[in-house]
Amino acid sequence: MHSSKPVFPRGIYGITAEKFSKGRSNIEVAREMIKGGIPILQYREKRPQKSFAQMLCECQELRRMTKEAGVIFIVNDYVDIAQLVDADGVHVGQDDFPVSQVRQLIGPDKLIGLSTHDPDQAQAALAAGADYIGVGPLYSTQTKDDVCAAVGLEYLEYAVQHAPLPFVAIGGIKEHNIQDVLSRGATTVCLVTEIVGAEDIAATVSRLQSAFK
Repeated sequence: MHSSKPVFPRGIYGITAEKFSKGRSNIEVAREMIKGGIPILQYREKRPQKSFAQMLCECQELRRMTKEAGVIFIVNDYVDIAQLVDADGVHVGQDDFPVSQVRQLIGPDKLIGLSTHDPDQAQAALAAGADYIGVGPLYSTQTKDDVCAAVGLEYLEYAVQHAPLPFVAIGGIKEHNIQDVLSRGATTVCLVTEIVGAEDIAATVSRLQSAFK
């Protein structure tokens, strides 16, 4: 049976972060990211800032926008919301629902991403059934409250050589250090505050995307 699972893309992996978006809503920010040519967008929102009803409403609109633009749409953590809006996948952390259980819920045709912080977790992700992994945080980052210490570029170098799955490099990556990440072989890279906090989000995304050419 042919799977209709999306292919994990190269380029900039966008993540919403309303706290850092200078008063702009997730919808406004996403619209600009899409305009800039982002290939994949993740909705990341932590409770209790928003109710489930508010998050569902945002995700419905983001799903509509991403579908129209041919952008892959991933929901962080909330498997139920991902199912309700028919997102392309779910991203979970090491302490969230196990990948095998998420797969039971969302089925074979959706992407599951798993955050990893060391080689053992990268290898375990394959056995667990993840489709791609997050590799990081490469540099120190304040974007998440519960973030682990920076793992450095050594783990990125390991991932480029040995990671059994496609991966997104993440954590403290900025325009000034993205070349260090790309030069080591990363093909999908996530910048959060650098994009959502930019004056001109679309132009920033477009400029960052051109670094992959």
